[in-house]
Amino acid sequence: MDAGWHLYSLTTPRPPIATTISLAKNPAIAGFKVYQPAPVRKLDPNFDTETETFDGKAVFLIVATIAGDAPGGSVELAAGIRYQACDDKQCLPPRRNTVTARLTIDPAAQPARIAIPGGHSEPSSGASSSAQTPAPPPSAAGGEPQPFGTFLLVAFGLGLAAIFTPCVFPMIPITMSFFLKKEAATRRESIVQAGVFALGIIVLFSGLGLLTTAILGPFGVVQLGSNPWVNTFIAAVFLIFGLSLLGAFEITIPSNVLTRLDRASQRGGLLGTLLMGLTFSLTSFACVGPFVGTLLAASVQSGGIQPLLGMAAFATGLASPFFFLALFPALLQRMPKSGGWLARVKVVLGFVILAAMLKYISNVDQVLQWNLLTRERFLSAWVVLFALAGLYLLGLLRMEGVRPEDSLGAGRLLTAAALLIFAISLIPGIFGARLGELDAYVPPPSAGSGLAAPGAAQDLAWMKNQYREALDRAKSENKPVFVNFTGYACTNCHWMKANMFTRPQIATRLKDFVLVELYTDGTDAESEANQKLQESRFSTVAIPYYAILDAGGKTIASFAGLTRDTGEFLAFLNSAPAPDSAAAGF
Repeated sequence: MDAGWHLYSLTTPRPPIATTISLAKNPAIAGFKVYQPAPVRKLDPNFDTETETFDGKAVFLIVATIAGDAPGGSVELAAGIRYQACDDKQCLPPRRNTVTARLTIDPAAQPARIAIPGGHSEPSSGASSSAQTPAPPPSAAGGEPQPFGTFLLVAFGLGLAAIFTPCVFPMIPITMSFFLKKEAATRRESIVQAGVFALGIIVLFSGLGLLTTAILGPFGVVQLGSNPWVNTFIAAVFLIFGLSLLGAFEITIPSNVLTRLDRASQRGGLLGTLLMGLTFSLTSFACVGPFVGTLLAASVQSGGIQPLLGMAAFATGLASPFFFLALFPALLQRMPKSGGWLARVKVVLGFVILAAMLKYISNVDQVLQWNLLTRERFLSAWVVLFALAGLYLLGLLRMEGVRPEDSLGAGRLLTAAALLIFAISLIPGIFGARLGELDAYVPPPSAGSGLAAPGAAQDLAWMKNQYREALDRAKSENKPVFVNFTGYACTNCHWMKANMFTRPQIATRLKDFVLVELYTDGTDAESEANQKLQESRFSTVAIPYYAILDAGGKTIASFAGLTRDTGEFLAFLNSAPAPDSAAAGF
């Protein structure tokens, strides 16, 4: 490696991409082990964490075991290595290389003893293998992984929020009284019963997440996140749940299913309690379904095993009161009583779910380039929905669950005020004003709308899906190229364009580039070609993804994912020479 550059060990902790070594399947090989030299542990400024690196030169050893039934003769082995190279300021996209070696197998020969050079060791993690593995598929994640901790906290928080729905909250004291009074149960028995009941809830929702992961695969969820059919399905589910919460109709589980589970749960014992938890989960789905749909929809756009982990975290939050109230039963007396407030929560949630539905309809509209749900129409619909929710809480909109004699408490008044203020704050966005963080979730101004793009981004001249033309212009103008791999339905992409590219320092620096944005999530041939270009050149299909090329098309630097740090993104842009310095070189 060149001076100043390094790659990472087989065992370095994430977020850096660890080196991986694989051996192509071969019937003559029963298994193999990988040995690496001792890495250097140091603080990596790119990730602000301690990593294991190799500088200069690193020699990895593969020790293969010949299969007992391997025929004699010459055999060619192919080993693949995937690695990421970084210096102290930037990281290149992961690369893959393949090396081959030919060996001669003599069945009559005695097994050779391999002397491992000093300093080399077999990693204790899963970096080495005793069985052959195919080379890993192209990465579906950017240079920086999704923050799993944040995602799990959000999922857990959604589970806690789902507790305060009409299908769940009233069942807590009823269920807990069953555990606490059942056959004069001791405190320990009550805790065990509540724990098993909570386990039943976790099993059902985790099973839903596992099913999603198994069907889509670890990388398929990323691809389906912008699929118009998937977004249409999610929007339809949200529409059904939203209308149900508003009282248009009631969603119920088939009675024969509930009857069978209820009979099984009456058998007693831990199995009956477990089945009781499953039954509770099914009966509560009419209210918690929107939370589940929101979580699964978010995980579909994140990839990996997030559907499984997210649903497990959600179920843990939903089940937590049953377990903790078994630990502290006196808290049951302090719980607020069920009443009209639960009905109001249900209706307000219905309006919020309908607003979320519009986001997924917008994804379909943008991917298919229909331009029917424009920014103005989208925000107008949101203004109406959130205003109706606020008016409902004030009692000015009469629906089921609100009686004229209901008192207007402080909490209800504050919530109504927040909803109305939010609705009013959206109105300037209808006329082209920036909405900050919300710009990532609403459609951008359409080309023919006559509205200015938010902020300084309106002064940036973007070439859309014109990669070759951008390279030609770069040569003629002697400028570097800024390539923005983006998506119509990519929330993080919209955030970067609306909130990062509009910052004065960033917008000024971007004017020094030939700017081209390549959409990869559309249904047309251009999007497919753009995705193939990104995958073949940068070994990733994740978006947003940014690359800086020189006038000759050579990669100078790349940047994966979203950042809120202006200095970090400006440093990436400064990887290309500024106009003055570039001119000085000629």
